[in-house]
Amino acid sequence: FIFTLVSHKYFPSPIVNQQKSEIQQLKYQNSKLGVEVDKMSDALQNIQLRDAAAHRMIFGMDPIDESVWNGGKGGSTKYEEIADYNSKEQIVRTLEKADKLKQQLSLQSKSLDEILRLAQQKEEMLAAIPSIKPLRSDKLRRDIQLLSGFGWRTHPIHKVRKMHAGIDFSAPKGTSIQATGNGKVIKVERKSTGYGVAVTIDHGYGYQTLYGHMWKVNVEVGEKVVKGQKIGEVGSTGTSTAPHCHYEVIYKGKKVNPIHYCMDGLTPEEYAEMAEAAERLNQSFD
Repeated sequence: FIFTLVSHKYFPSPIVNQQKSEIQQLKYQNSKLGVEVDKMSDALQNIQLRDAAAHRMIFGMDPIDESVWNGGKGGSTKYEEIADYNSKEQIVRTLEKADKLKQQLSLQSKSLDEILRLAQQKEEMLAAIPSIKPLRSDKLRRDIQLLSGFGWRTHPIHKVRKMHAGIDFSAPKGTSIQATGNGKVIKVERKSTGYGVAVTIDHGYGYQTLYGHMWKVNVEVGEKVVKGQKIGEVGSTGTSTAPHCHYEVIYKGKKVNPIHYCMDGLTPEEYAEMAEAAERLNQSFD
């Protein structure tokens, strides 16, 4: 019996040697796996920091709570089924890291889903808010001295000072008028006075736009339109002295200065000149 023990200890069989080699290899691979898990955890931590920045800076929302992000470290009895080998502690640490990484990946996935949802909402909102002129820049009469802007103006027919709640864009009869943002047509009027033939679009988010004195209308009530879509043509219907598009922006029921929603196609210098011209106390076209 003693001879057998000594033989196995100092002269192990090929099977025992193979098992020892496999154990050493497993220890090495487990150690290597732990290092790789640490690297993945660091990479995920970096993604989480950028995720937090996106939530705070772009969407103004709170990022993933730090206590939730770092939670779920496992319990003392979670890995009791692992045999009490010399390498048990190392194996348990690797499993705990893997469990935490799995939880954080799940949290990060949900957070990215939320960012995509918010980004889509932002995209929809930006597409809806009026942000272009109702007439293409290359179709406008560029003499901005004739521009009639938002404010108190002398009415061209009644010759009295009256609040001009929009901007008059002078252009030849038949020039295309475009929707300045995505929305839904809520009103099409055909009057012989006032704004004459006019279209009103509801863009959501509290915004509506009105396009007056049209010669032709290409949309109907209830129709959905997209930014840049032709909705009609310039005319001089209603109370008007020359072909132009009277354009209004209404925000939360209040008519606001459309000049702040007409940045497209203008250099900063042109915008400043246009804003200055729109403020002059001249006569309106309607």
